[in-house]
Amino acid sequence: MPDKTPMHIVFDNILNARDLGGIAGEGGRHVRPHRLLRTAHLHDASDNDIRRLQDEYNIARIFDFRSLGEAQALPDRDVPPATHHLLPTIDLRAERLTEQPIPQEAFLNLEKHIVNYAFLPQVKRMAADMYPSLIRSEYSQLQYAAFLRLIVETPDDGGILWHCFQGKDRTGWGAAWLLFALGAGREDVIEDFDLSNGAYREWVDLLCRDVIAKGGGEEEMEVIRAFMGVSTRNFIRTLDIIDSEFGGIQAYLANQLMLAPSDIRTLRNRFLR
Repeated sequence: MPDKTPMHIVFDNILNARDLGGIAGEGGRHVRPHRLLRTAHLHDASDNDIRRLQDEYNIARIFDFRSLGEAQALPDRDVPPATHHLLPTIDLRAERLTEQPIPQEAFLNLEKHIVNYAFLPQVKRMAADMYPSLIRSEYSQLQYAAFLRLIVETPDDGGILWHCFQGKDRTGWGAAWLLFALGAGREDVIEDFDLSNGAYREWVDLLCRDVIAKGGGEEEMEVIRAFMGVSTRNFIRTLDIIDSEFGGIQAYLANQLMLAPSDIRTLRNRFLR
């Protein structure tokens, strides 16, 4: 039986990469290997990394969930002949209308600032609301709906790659929607989401030690985990919000992400074996 755990992939210069092949989907079938790839950004990809994406994964579409500013600051390398789609999943226009305790420019070098920010009450609230606000945002829903729609329309033999900056939060939600559409179980989706903590554990642990040295505790360390790794606890809480506010995952896929039953059949026939 296939191993249900996503396979971490060691590239030269692409971080937090894993192949979702092997995860259990609908009807005892499993995700095909070398078809669904989630990563961090591709700006630093080596020539060898690009060749591997072409030869091993036959990448047909690349989805970039970063903001326009992030994508302009660190543009992805091309992976011919793949089509590149910039789909910013966070509505920065709406965020600018509210008080934002972390300036946008700080996100490009957040590790230098996050320990001090972790002590601010408004940043703690921002960390706790990061995932719930994403799933409630109509803007974000439309971007993820476009992501799924374009995958449905991808030729049968084309591989899919999606990423944000670190390949964890925005990328993790993209993986979750796709895996749920393929019939993956809740625990397997949570496990995949949490694996990003392994990719950044050394970094997160170092920053948590800095927080403790400054007199911080669990609340402040949860901010570090939320911004520099992933908050699996908050992810689970947000899945519960989907159940209580939207009628469950399948209802969310149908109503917010506009996946028809025929779309789900197409995805399962294409990516499960």
